[in-house]
Amino acid sequence: MNNPRDTLYADPLSERGLFTFDDNVARVFPDMIKRSVPGYPTIVSMTGLLAGKYASPGSNVYDLGCSLGASTLAMRQNMRAPDCRIISVDNSTAMLERCKSIIDTDTHDTPVTLTLANLQDVPIQNASVVVLNFTLQFIPRELRDAVILRIYQGLLPGGIMVLSEKVTFEDPHLDALNIELHHQFKRANGYSEMEVAGKRSALENVLIPETLTQHKQRIANAGFGSCDVWFQCFNFASLIALK
Repeated sequence: MNNPRDTLYADPLSERGLFTFDDNVARVFPDMIKRSVPGYPTIVSMTGLLAGKYASPGSNVYDLGCSLGASTLAMRQNMRAPDCRIISVDNSTAMLERCKSIIDTDTHDTPVTLTLANLQDVPIQNASVVVLNFTLQFIPRELRDAVILRIYQGLLPGGIMVLSEKVTFEDPHLDALNIELHHQFKRANGYSEMEVAGKRSALENVLIPETLTQHKQRIANAGFGSCDVWFQCFNFASLIALK
């Protein structure tokens, strides 16, 4: 199936305002994220492998900020532990409606519960795996500590959290370099200068990135014993934290 091409910021006369996960974004999201986030397919596929390793019998697996369900599907297709359930959460009705149609075409039998909610309001219980792929960055900073703490408290011993985020760098020269490399990545994938600038403007004050040091400190403060980066490309990184 061909995914519609992302041209949301190609019209110089359009005024989309702040970025929201509405039906227009949901319609082009697979193309948007593939052309905008370096390493995204690798992060999703490896999330599936991690779930296959760490999902324990009778436990819950959470995909927080599931969007169209890419990580949900990757985990479902790799999990072998019996009596597991995947709980996929998003606060966008448009995303969840499309996610359901995609999940319905999958033949694997691990139950998936789609939940319309803000992830900071979802209780984490009996969890062996919790995934936040490019989700925490959209949560207000003052709520992020509580989100990670709730995840830690709801994880079973030996469980893991996968946290993927756009990050900033403490060194301003490295920060500027990685921003420019990311923009080059987008231009190489067919986005115009106007589209790159329009998307950046729309995301300003909506997507608030932090440094890897800030993420690691928050994760340690929550109680996780081990945490480190397992993937990084430019200013996009994914961490694993073990309880």
